Amino acid sequence: MTFDFAKRRRAVLGELRRRGLDCLLVVNPANWYYLTGFTGEAGALVLSSAGSTLITDGRFTIQAGEEAPGIRVELQRGSLFGYTGEFLQRRGFRRVGFDPRHLTIEQWNALRRRRGGKWKGIVAGGIVEGLRMRKDAAELAVMRKAAILASEVMEHAVAQLRPGVRESEIAAEIEFQMRRRGASGASFETIVASGARSALPHARPTAKKLRKNELVVLDLGAILAHYCSDMTRTVYLGRAPRRVREWYAAVQEAEQAGIAAVEAGVACGAVDEAARSVLRKHKLEGYFVHSTGHGLGLEVHEDPRVARGQEIRLEAGTAITIEPGVYVEGAGGIRIEDDVVAGARGREVLTRVRRDLIEI
Repeated sequence: MTFDFAKRRRAVLGELRRRGLDCLLVVNPANWYYLTGFTGEAGALVLSSAGSTLITDGRFTIQAGEEAPGIRVELQRGSLFGYTGEFLQRRGFRRVGFDPRHLTIEQWNALRRRRGGKWKGIVAGGIVEGLRMRKDAAELAVMRKAAILASEVMEHAVAQLRPGVRESEIAAEIEFQMRRRGASGASFETIVASGARSALPHARPTAKKLRKNELVVLDLGAILAHYCSDMTRTVYLGRAPRRVREWYAAVQEAEQAGIAAVEAGVACGAVDEAARSVLRKHKLEGYFVHSTGHGLGLEVHEDPRVARGQEIRLEAGTAITIEPGVYVEGAGGIRIEDDVVAGARGREVLTRVRRDLIEI
C-alpha cells in the first residue's frame, strides 16, 4: 500500500506557518512513520519548509534512506537529543515546535543544554495526531484488512474454547494465527480472561484452565501494514444463566446504540452517552468502569477519546472502537467491541463477527 507521505508533511508545514513556527520536532515513532515512512526505532525528525531531516544512529541510517525518500538522513554524533539540540542551533531555527507528551524531562534538558540560547521551544502538541485522526482511502483500505484478519482469528479462537484449556494456550494460538495470516504482530497483549477474572477489563492470560459454566472474554487486535485492529467478544462455556443473558443483552444493546451514534460531526461525548445511557436504563452503569471507546490507527489507542464530556467531534474517516462492558466482581465480565469508521452520513463497521451471545 502506498501512502502520500509528502502530502502529509505539507499539511503539517501549513499548520507551522499558521502558528509562526520555524520547524516541528517529531520524536514519536508513529508520527515519524506517518510523515516519512521510516519504521526504525530511534530518531528525531525535524520538519521545516526548508527541508526535513531525520536524525538517527548507525543502526538505522541505511534503512531510513530506503524507507523515507525526500528526507535528509543525518547520522547523530553522541547522544540523540544532545546532537539534535546542536542541529537545531546550527540550522538557525528560532521557534521550535514540540509535543511535551512525547519528550521526557531528561530529553528536553539534553536538547536545551546544546541549544546555545539561539532557539526557543514552543509547545505545539497534537499537530500530527490531529491529521492522523482523519484516515484517507489508503489507510482505510489497510484497516479493513486488519479488521477482517482479526475477525478471522476471533472466529478461530472461539472454536478452540473448551473446559481444560489454559488461558495462556488460547492467547498463544491467537497470536500465532495472526502471524500466520500475515500480521506483523498483535496490537496489544492479547486478553483471555475466564470466570471471575473476566471482570478484570485488562486481565492478562494466566495458566488458569477454562471451566464449564463460566464467562470467557477474548480481546485481540492485529497489526497489518502498521495499522491496528481491536475487537472483543464474550463467550459462555455452557448454558448461560438468566442474569448473564440479561447482562449480555444490555451490553449488546449498549454497543448497538454506540455504533448507531457514530457519524461525522457528532461529539465523542455524545457517542459515549448513547452507549452509557442504555446501561443506565438497565441499572448497570455502575458496572461499566471505562470509556466507551478510543481512536484507532497506527496506534491501538490514539485520538480521539470516546468518553464522558469529550467535545471533540468525529470527522469523516475517524476510526474508533465501541466497547461497552459490564464487570461484576466475583461473577465475571462481559464486553463487546468493534471497530467503526465515521462517515459523512452514517458509519462503517470494520470487524465482522457475530455479536449475539455465543454458548459452547
